[in-house]
Parts: sequence; structure tokens; C-alpha cells
Amino acid sequence: MGASQPEPHPGESDKVAHPFKVIAVTVAAAVGGLLFGFDTAVINGAVDAIGEEFTLSPGILGFTVAITLLGCAAGAWFAGQLADRLGRKKVMVGAAILFAANSVGSAYAFSEWDLMWWRLVGGLAIGTASVIAPGYIAEVAPSKWRGALGSVQQLAITLGIFAALLSDAFLADAAGSALGELWWGLAAWRWMLLVGVLPAIVYGVLALTIPESPQYLVRHNRDEDAARVLRSVSGVQDTDLKIRQIRESFNSKKPTFKDLRGPKFGLQPILWVGMAIAAFQQLVGINAIFYYSTTLWKSVGFSESDSFTTSVITSVINVVMTIVAIAFVDRIGRRKLLMIGSAGMFVGLLMATVSFSQAEGIGDSVELTGIWGPVALVGANLFVIFFAATWGPVMWVTLGEVFPNNIRSLALGLGAMVNWIFNFIVTLSFPWVSDNFGVWIMYAIFTIFAVISFWFVKTKLPEFSGRDLEDREGLETT
Repeated sequence: MGASQPEPHPGESDKVAHPFKVIAVTVAAAVGGLLFGFDTAVINGAVDAIGEEFTLSPGILGFTVAITLLGCAAGAWFAGQLADRLGRKKVMVGAAILFAANSVGSAYAFSEWDLMWWRLVGGLAIGTASVIAPGYIAEVAPSKWRGALGSVQQLAITLGIFAALLSDAFLADAAGSALGELWWGLAAWRWMLLVGVLPAIVYGVLALTIPESPQYLVRHNRDEDAARVLRSVSGVQDTDLKIRQIRESFNSKKPTFKDLRGPKFGLQPILWVGMAIAAFQQLVGINAIFYYSTTLWKSVGFSESDSFTTSVITSVINVVMTIVAIAFVDRIGRRKLLMIGSAGMFVGLLMATVSFSQAEGIGDSVELTGIWGPVALVGANLFVIFFAATWGPVMWVTLGEVFPNNIRSLALGLGAMVNWIFNFIVTLSFPWVSDNFGVWIMYAIFTIFAVISFWFVKTKLPEFSGRDLEDREGLETT
């Protein structure tokens, strides 16, 4: 748990034979994360125009946006099963096809129900990408680099969000508004959704060029292919030993959901750990903070027209601090980084809670007078900084590596599904609680979960930094 670099494991060289290759493979797989971020954020620039075009009530419009999260949960649930059956690469290609279909279908939607369907398809793609990328990266990455390489997934997500914001702003500006007409007679908001086809094609092409996961190849008795990947990508010298370790970590039969059963409330204990980490990442309120960011900035004097600038600032913070996480996740370790994040988020959320408890008005008419506006603004941005440097990327790293080989894909899918379900719950509950009880109540709840997340990581989460995926010593009874 210290800051020193772990010793290389048996069979793994001290220096990766082809570092450029493992980085290139990681980046290719992480393009799914870029699409993940792009597709979740691109709707922000189009949502008001969609409401006007289809004359939607606030409730229907909100559900049209949020339905993607239900698709994400379903995609995450099935992705692990498909990855074990068809292979990681084929599932990535399938996700790319779904991303492209969602972009085209949403752009040409003729009613709110049609748009909801395509938003659901997009959710299936996002949920699939959220499972397949961290799992694949964990399986090909050298142990001592796995945290940093796994964090590239979150970096790609933040870059995807940033790209979506820039794309939305450019298209809206070119047309005069999101409802303005652009090329081929399509409104700007439709182009915002259609442009996602380009990264989807890139993702599909890259997925076809990367090697299959060694764990999948060993499970399907393709030892020579597995040895080739282990040697050329992961930097393993003694491939026979490594393949034997991988095979011994599997059960003789193919994994099923029965293999997730265990003595702790019907599941294996490590599954509860992974699901809790996935839930806490949402329960600290990251999506609600982004949801209310415009109000925060308006409370200290910014006009609503400056909302794009503030969103870009937030997305830049996300990108920069994720790079910080990449630099430190393998040096400091997962547990320490998550606990630092929980402590920092607690301070930021407490500042926002106290500030909004002094607010005048409710809902969209909230006003923070005197010092409370700047205090809330500093608190919210402090929260984003600590989240982006810790819980944002490290949660996905943890889900990718903490489960045993024989159930990793299924367990990772379950953990990701939990993350998306809590994302959906927080996204829908935040406006309602804020309007009826005051936004400070919601921030107080997030603050409490930041405290609980610190305690949980400190007492329940094993440190996996530097371990081989096959090294389960001390984990099965956690």
C-alpha cells in the first residue's frame, strides 16, 4: 500500500518489450470510452431544441434524456456474457455498430417515441463499452502499468465529453441556434447527434486491428495465440508459466451466473465490494453536480449565455485531473487514492451544502447572496477536481481487476450495471428533491455518502496495485 513501485511478477519482464504496442492497444480499446463520453454529453446541446421540435412536457423530455441510462444498465448486464462467448473484439465491433445506428436513428427521429428508442439503443452501446474496455485493458496490461492504462478509459470519457461540447457549440453557432437549419436540410440539433457516426466508425475499425484478450484465448484453448499476445503486448517472458496460471484461475466449465453465488447474502463477498464501489461513484453526486453547474455559476454573476464556457472549464478540469490519476494510481495505490478522493469530495460537498442551506428561493430561482455564492462555487469545483483525480477513473480500474478470472466478465457487467442504475436514480431524483425540499438536502446526502465511501474503502477494499490478475491471495474471503 506504499508509494513504491511493485516488484515484477514471475514471468513478467522488468521492462515491457514493446511499450508502444500496449499503449496503442489500450488507446484503441479506450475509444469506446470516448464514444461513451460523447454520447452521454452530446444530448445536452440538443435537449432544448428537441423539446421544442416535438412539443414535449418537462417530464417526457426528462425521460427521453434519462432512458439512455436504462439502456446502459441493460448493455452492461449482457456485455460480460457476450464477451465470454464471442470474444472481446467482436463485442467491441458490435458496440461500434450500435453507436453508429444510434447516431443515425436519433438524427432522423420523426417523433419522441422514435427518439426514445434510438436513445435506448445508444444506451446499450454505452453500457457495453463501459464493461468491455476496462476488462480488456486489465487483461492485456502489464501488472505494474495496469492502473495507469486502465485510467485511460476515463481519460477517453472526459475527452469524449469535451468533444461533444465543442461539437454542439460549433454546430449551434453555425446555424444560429440548435433549431437552425444546416446541411441537407437537417436542423443543427440533428447534426449534433449525427456526427457521432464518425468516432463510431473509427472505434469499429480499431477494434478489428487489436489482438484478442489472452484470458479469452486461453479459455478457448488457443494457447499459441495467447502466448503471442502475452509476449508482444503484455511483455511476459515466460508465457508457458503465465498461461498455466491463467488456466488454473478458471473453472473447468464456462462461467454462468450461478458462479456468482456465495455466502454473503447470496453472492461472493468480492462481488459486494465491487458493486458498492460502483454505487458510491454515483452516490457522491457527480452527475447532479454537473446538472446544477449552471445555477452555481449564475449565483456568482455569470449569465446563462456563459454556460458553454463554464461547461468547457469543468470538462477541462476533468481531463487534466484524470491525467493526474494516470500518473499516480500505480504509485500511490487504489485504496489511498480513493480515500484521498473521498476526503476531498467531502470538503467540497460540505461547502456546497452549507452554502445552499443559506439560499433564497427554490428550484431554478435559487439565489446565493453574499459570500455563499463563491463558497458554493469553490466547493463544487473542489469536488470535481477530487472526483476526476480519484473516483472517476479508479472505480473503472478497480472493476477491471478485482474480480477473479473465472467470473471477471460477468462480475464486471454486474458492477457496471449497478453504476448505471444508481446514475439513473440520482439523475431523476436530484431535480425532484431540490424542487421540493431544497438543493442543500441533496448535497447533504451526497456529503454523507462521501464519508461512507471513505470508511468502506478503508475497511473493505483490498489493494490490487501491482498484483497479477491471477493472484487472489487474501481476496476471496474479503
